[in-house]
Amino acid sequence: MQFGIFTVGDVTVDPTTGREPTEHERIKAMVAIALKAEEVGLDVFATGEHHNPPFVPSSPTTMLGYIAARTERLLLSTATTLITTNDPVKIAEDYAMLQHLSGGRVDLMMGRGNTGPVYPWFGKDIRAGIPLAIENYDLLRRLWREDVVDWKGKYRTPLQSFTSTPRPLDGVPPFVWHGSIRSPEIAEQAAYYGDGFFANHIFWPKEHTQRMIGLYRQRYAHYGHGSADQAIVGLGGQVFMRRNSQDAVREFRPYFDNAPVYGHGPSLEEFTRETPLTVGSPQQVIDRTLGFREYVGDYQRQLFLMDHAGLPLKTVLEQLDLLGEEVVPVLRKEFAALRPAHVPAAPTHASLVAAAGGAKDSTVHAVDDVTGKAPEGATR
Repeated sequence: MQFGIFTVGDVTVDPTTGREPTEHERIKAMVAIALKAEEVGLDVFATGEHHNPPFVPSSPTTMLGYIAARTERLLLSTATTLITTNDPVKIAEDYAMLQHLSGGRVDLMMGRGNTGPVYPWFGKDIRAGIPLAIENYDLLRRLWREDVVDWKGKYRTPLQSFTSTPRPLDGVPPFVWHGSIRSPEIAEQAAYYGDGFFANHIFWPKEHTQRMIGLYRQRYAHYGHGSADQAIVGLGGQVFMRRNSQDAVREFRPYFDNAPVYGHGPSLEEFTRETPLTVGSPQQVIDRTLGFREYVGDYQRQLFLMDHAGLPLKTVLEQLDLLGEEVVPVLRKEFAALRPAHVPAAPTHASLVAAAGGAKDSTVHAVDDVTGKAPEGATR
């Protein structure tokens, strides 16, 4: 099972000091958080994609490429890549390039985002959100799996004899998760292709998450990818810890009360009771997280949101120390002991290459315009 963190990259005033970080400070802080994640033994760092204030991560591949150069083991991911408003051709090329630069340490989560105005900013119609997600992802899969693509759809210009470059590393595309909070169509899409399904698991009661993952598992089995309990599931979550639970509640309360997403609504106590948000001691986080398995089954990836709502970098790094030293080692051991042998581990580049029968040189060579032939010894 993989454990890690995800960030939405919000620039939010610290309610205890009244200070708001600059965009530059927030970007540098996100990098520091990723490096700390590797240092404390986490597996995954994922960044969101947003194109509006108060968020800064508008270019995930730029940030992840920089982090890849400064890490050795950390798996780099997104939370999410906007499949509706990004051009599938650019996604195919950008993430294949990142895959090569990181040595295969990359996967990505597809989603529609949570900002309606982003659609017209990129020339799209929000009313076509679901059809865009379906059509664009179908094209993306073909671009990664077929050397030469002829394609025609509804929402972009046709492609004729197009080759996306570079080709995926070792001939194996990055693994894809489909992220959704509320759309059963996305769970259906993930199941259809046999991809992973990632439930945000922050703002909704557990019953909602249980229904969404249950639908995905049922349809995964329906499409013949394996049994329902072999489907690839990821969960989000948010925690805030101090060694003493009362200290955690007292320190986190002003951040919760003023958070741009869930502040000024239900109380902290109501929110922690009705959703997976956990504020308390490391043991409380362990117990709550282990409890997720009771209603979603065995799953493969757990990501925590740690840097939201104006928390200062120093505090976030302290949280990561607690997560890496006291929480994740226990969770690894407990989840591993509970998982049946037939339930797969989280996909990695190495496991995907092995499943494909080994690595292959996926280079595509140009064809001479006059002779119609590739260079000697080359293939297309």
